[in-house]
Amino acid sequence: MKEIYLDNSATTRVFDEAASYMCRVMTSDYGNPSSMHHMGVKAEKYLREASGIFSNILGCSEKNIYYTSGGTESDNMALIGAARAFERRGKKIVTTAIEHPAVTGTMKYLEKEGFEVTYLGTDKSGRISLEELENALTEDTILVSVMHTNNEIGSLQPVEEAAKIIKNKCKDCYFHVDAVQGFGKARILPSKTGIDLMSISSHKIHGPKGCGVLYVGDDVRLVPTVYGGGQQKGLRSGTENVPGIAGMALAAKMLYEKYDEDVTRLYELKKYFIEKSSQIDGVSVNGLTAGGTDAIRETAPHIISLSVKDVRAEVLLHALEDRGIYVSAGSACSTHKRTPSATLTAIGLDRNLLESTIRLSMSVFTTKEDMDNTLNALGELIPALRRFTRR
Repeated sequence: MKEIYLDNSATTRVFDEAASYMCRVMTSDYGNPSSMHHMGVKAEKYLREASGIFSNILGCSEKNIYYTSGGTESDNMALIGAARAFERRGKKIVTTAIEHPAVTGTMKYLEKEGFEVTYLGTDKSGRISLEELENALTEDTILVSVMHTNNEIGSLQPVEEAAKIIKNKCKDCYFHVDAVQGFGKARILPSKTGIDLMSISSHKIHGPKGCGVLYVGDDVRLVPTVYGGGQQKGLRSGTENVPGIAGMALAAKMLYEKYDEDVTRLYELKKYFIEKSSQIDGVSVNGLTAGGTDAIRETAPHIISLSVKDVRAEVLLHALEDRGIYVSAGSACSTHKRTPSATLTAIGLDRNLLESTIRLSMSVFTTKEDMDNTLNALGELIPALRRFTRR
């Protein structure tokens, strides 16, 4: 039985080339990049090469690239660092109701510290209202955080338009974008777009777990959240994860070298799967704009959210698992929580479907055969599970 992995929004398979590269760094060029001898210089070279790759992809300077332990730390470093830097000027922060737990959890912490957070709602497709954003901004607003790509339903936020509104109304306000699900599937140029801070995670782009990037724009001031030896200009102390950074950078380079081809193919697979799965009785798709599949490029290329009437997501997930097909019942970072999905609640999904929604997320390794086999499995399993549920 062939394994069909459709949980790539949770994590991705590491590219073989990246894994081999990391192994070489760990076993041959294992010096500490802060050491002054030859082994340290060799290790530091990997960091410079990685920063060169990311600066080329993001259209920025190498000095704008900082390395972290992943998307969660990047989000925390940006949000807490910015809030602390400007708390004397204002205490107001704006974000959305459908952010990843790495952002919402940080916002809850900042609220306890005395900051006032406004949570923007969304429409049925999961997109924020630019008018609501503009109305939420005041002279006391110091920070706005809007995710690029929603990790559950694949909705894309109007980041560029949001940046213009923010800079026009609050020119000294920082704009943070969680691009953990967007990087690798979209071309994002933060400086050109008006983004001050942007988070990236390695294990979402076929790199290793435990590694990430925070883009910090020119003249952006953050208060450090990690103290120690003063690495990375004192903003993020601690010996850099050289093998992880090297592997992450190679993975990013490989993704963007085939970007147009891969993204086009993923959109074609997504459209095909949505059209076929929508023909199954009681199946509906979340996150589509008014244009439906004709406007498929208004959504992320790799994420599909399906609600299945009268079938619990957990039951369907395990039934698919028995056939070697791996999907998710929501965000992997909040799967074990019993509370309803904040994203599905925000888009106004029927209460009866909140626990009947699965997420399928593809990668460059996903084939049409994988999607056809998944469609066949869904077509067989859903009616059978629904009959069992109704007994």
